[in-house]
Amino acid sequence: MTINRRDLLGYGAAAIGATAIGLPKAAKAAGELTIAYNVNLPSWDPTTGPSAVNPTIQGLYQSVFDQFIPQKPDLSFTPGLLTEWGWNEDRTKVTMTVREGVKWHDGSPFTPEDVVWSLQRAGDEKTGNPIQFVWKNVNNFKIDGNKITGEIVQFDPVYFKWMSFLTGYIMPKAYYEKVGAEGFEKAPIGTGPYMVDKFERNAFLRLKANPNYWGAKPAFENVTIKFVTDAASRVAEIESGSSQVTLEIPYEEYDRLITKDGLAGSIKNVSDIGMIFFNDIEAMLDKNVRQAAVMAVDKELLVKRLLRGYGQPIATLETPEYTAFDASIKVEHNPEKAKELLAASGFSPEKPVKFTIQTTKGFKPKDYEMIQAIVGMWRKVGIEATIEVYEIAKHYELRAADKLAPAAFYNWGNAIGDPTTSTGFAMYGPSPHSVWDSKDLIDMINPLWGEKDEAKRIAGWKAVDKYIAEQAYVLPLIQYAQPIVHAKGVNVVQHVSGALLPALMTPA
Repeated sequence: MTINRRDLLGYGAAAIGATAIGLPKAAKAAGELTIAYNVNLPSWDPTTGPSAVNPTIQGLYQSVFDQFIPQKPDLSFTPGLLTEWGWNEDRTKVTMTVREGVKWHDGSPFTPEDVVWSLQRAGDEKTGNPIQFVWKNVNNFKIDGNKITGEIVQFDPVYFKWMSFLTGYIMPKAYYEKVGAEGFEKAPIGTGPYMVDKFERNAFLRLKANPNYWGAKPAFENVTIKFVTDAASRVAEIESGSSQVTLEIPYEEYDRLITKDGLAGSIKNVSDIGMIFFNDIEAMLDKNVRQAAVMAVDKELLVKRLLRGYGQPIATLETPEYTAFDASIKVEHNPEKAKELLAASGFSPEKPVKFTIQTTKGFKPKDYEMIQAIVGMWRKVGIEATIEVYEIAKHYELRAADKLAPAAFYNWGNAIGDPTTSTGFAMYGPSPHSVWDSKDLIDMINPLWGEKDEAKRIAGWKAVDKYIAEQAYVLPLIQYAQPIVHAKGVNVVQHVSGALLPALMTPA
């Protein structure tokens, strides 16, 4: 990407604005770190509302709050605020052991009551937790010292895995009840490695190390996270030295920047996938149209030409790291067959089927350009798609209301690698994260939610994935490789979840 004069002027204005509100242009002092981040932080409650299920901001939440069970960079689970967890033999109860001696950011003690309150609150549909249907499956919690037991209402095989994933955060009972939701937004506290020092919505977040953190003390005392949603501006941030770390930039810029003096990079496949939701409305009710839309897309070409070989094409909503990945599921790239399918429904390049496709622009590397390329591929076979750009927050709003366009691009994160949190929530009609509502799929998925036989459960999800591919109910595109560029003076540990964690960064 060439940064033109308009981009530079825009970047200059942003820098001037930052200076005006007291944000340092560069953080080069000892113990200081500045990150150019690719998305804003809409809310400080990591357990309610659309923000809670945005995978991209989980790194911000994990800097301030602790999850019930944390994950190492390779996604393996490790003791945290819960040091032990599990089911009893007949799986009618859960047991948990709570870490002792932990303090909240305000200095008050962290207790088992905080754990129970957080779980009960998450399971209460009135609080607005988007994953409430998971958390409600255990209740009647009892506390004995630092031990907690709870009774299983409905067995969920991934209950504990969710404790490492979206909305799986422990909140401060006494503090939250004292200040309320509005007060918490103004002054959030957690038990995490960093404390909120200053927050300017849509501008920046300044963090300071938590002196009482129960784990390893962060190497950087102060971290400033600038919200820089424009990819060109993030490139300018890192190239000018205004920021020391950035992510999710175009791959050609990644390749260029890591050759420059003073800069280095890290890029690896993460648990995010690029996909196109199909909504069961309008043209997408026609199986021929769906299958043609899938067959017309040359995913190999997208990776090679647009993504410079980074990432890999996928045919299902499972990647090789997920437990239900099935390499035998393949969907052919066949434009001629796509034309035949469309012709059977009365469509052709001269008389195309028409619908809208929504996409982000600059949120993920080459997201908009990828959709442009796909629209071009579709046009050749008889599909005329109109591109509508939206912000990621708008996607969540529309998806929750089941008002997405017939086609909508999204990046799906599945940090726990379980099929329930990839295929399950993306494709199960009653889920607030799905817009495909056909009864055939709901009936296939229903028995899998509470399946206690793990081998049978995974086999069932593989069968669902195969059926989805045959019916073309969704268009999986690629597994993402996440590009991170950083100053050579900073060591960055890349997390396979895609979360960018300042607490894992150290001075080189």
